[in-house]
Amino acid sequence: MIDHLSTYAKDYAATKKFYRDSLAVLGYHMQEEYVAGWNKDFPNQRVCAFGPEKTPIFWIIEVKESYTPRHIAFSAANRDAVDSFHKAAMKSGGRDNGKPGLRNEYHEHYYGAFALDPDGNNIEAVCHLPE
Repeated sequence: MIDHLSTYAKDYAATKKFYRDSLAVLGYHMQEEYVAGWNKDFPNQRVCAFGPEKTPIFWIIEVKESYTPRHIAFSAANRDAVDSFHKAAMKSGGRDNGKPGLRNEYHEHYYGAFALDPDGNNIEAVCHLPE
């Protein structure tokens, strides 16, 4: 259903590193990066996109001012990938916002982990499969 989505980064370098490291364990890698020359108010604005091979789905856009935080959940193939995501997120400058574990309030097999990225966005990896 979703073709692509974006979030905003005040500290572009830190945010790019956070997503590069955290999403790699889920099989998503940086697909594109360039300067958005069309923005006359911010001519050196940087953008990059992550996703599976040749599929830029999740975009990071550099901004001068913070935006309202978002919640984004990335699919994980299994519970080990959720654990790896959380560990990588903590090593990459993320802040814990929910250690890996079952979230039975959502459904019986909902296994997720949450991290706040450098801009305060609540980023999650989730697996819906039984162990």
